[in-house]
Amino acid sequence: WLMSDNMHHQWLLLAACFWVIFMFMVASKFITLTFKDPDGYGAKQEPLILTAVTKVEEVHMPEEKHWPEEFQPTGKAFSGNLIRQPLVHMERLELLRNVCRDTALRDLSHTAVSKFVLDRIFVCDKHKILFCQTPKVGNTQWKKVLIVLNGAFSSIEEIPENIVHDHEKNGLPRLSSFSDSEIKKRLNLYFKFFIVRDPFERLISAFKDKFVHNPRFEPWYRHEIAPGIIRKYRKNRTETKGLQFEDFVRYLGDPNHRWLDVQFGDHIIHWVTYVELCAPCEITYSVIGHHETLEDDAPYILKAAGIDHLVSYPTIPPGITVYNKTKVERYFSGISKRDIRRLYARFEGDFKLFGYREPDFLLN
Repeated sequence: WLMSDNMHHQWLLLAACFWVIFMFMVASKFITLTFKDPDGYGAKQEPLILTAVTKVEEVHMPEEKHWPEEFQPTGKAFSGNLIRQPLVHMERLELLRNVCRDTALRDLSHTAVSKFVLDRIFVCDKHKILFCQTPKVGNTQWKKVLIVLNGAFSSIEEIPENIVHDHEKNGLPRLSSFSDSEIKKRLNLYFKFFIVRDPFERLISAFKDKFVHNPRFEPWYRHEIAPGIIRKYRKNRTETKGLQFEDFVRYLGDPNHRWLDVQFGDHIIHWVTYVELCAPCEITYSVIGHHETLEDDAPYILKAAGIDHLVSYPTIPPGITVYNKTKVERYFSGISKRDIRRLYARFEGDFKLFGYREPDFLLN
């Protein structure tokens, strides 16, 4: 009887061991199935993907858009590809939307989707891309990318420089060339992007390019626009030197600058605000690149647009995109605080919408 009882206990113990081993195997299999990523991204990335999905919905849900009736959007701006978008790009779009809602900045952040805006947006129908041109932010290179995608040339290296900005020969249609219904369709369905940089550094670049170095094929900046600004804004009328940055700042910061803008026509695109150029609070853009991080942003934009296997962004020279704080401070060092504050007041929307800090020399 004692032997029988001892064997009974041994069988119970053995059964218990088998039960523990079986439960461990089930638990192990459950953990593996739960955390295994079928696309091979790994378990650690899963929470990031879920967070991204949530943020995309927050950023892109259509809200009170102030569109003309013919431009009322009917769908989301971007597809599910955004679930892999780096957090920095989603934060930019979220910041943009929040500032667009700020009623105190409404006059500086909103503009009509006018022909002027539609003229700035270039179309690649083949790959469903819209690119809004913001001059002095490396746009020539992006236009080359679109020219190749549209099939006018087979590679960026083959594009003659004089063709890039010749809109009759470069094969880049503007959005304004389409009917209202076709415009609406493209704005709703296409991948849309543009590039920004520090607003004051961009103005310095525009001044240097158009009034100091002045390309030989653009004489009107030096011989027509510069004299018009000097006559209106130079304090010392006896000076005969060419346009100075101080004159340029006074013109741009003047609340009544528009009467000169009308005379200058489309040439003002090199220094008007990003808001006036691309209507970022009215058009739901897919991506906003920053010139200061273009080395990272350019490959991301190509991949997000689904064209990274077709074309590459031209090589960026070392240091070309770095914000030059010393240069900005030097250009503004001889200008009165009053004139700088008036200039900032005009471009405050650009600073706030795209996350650029108010310059230190305005805070001192």
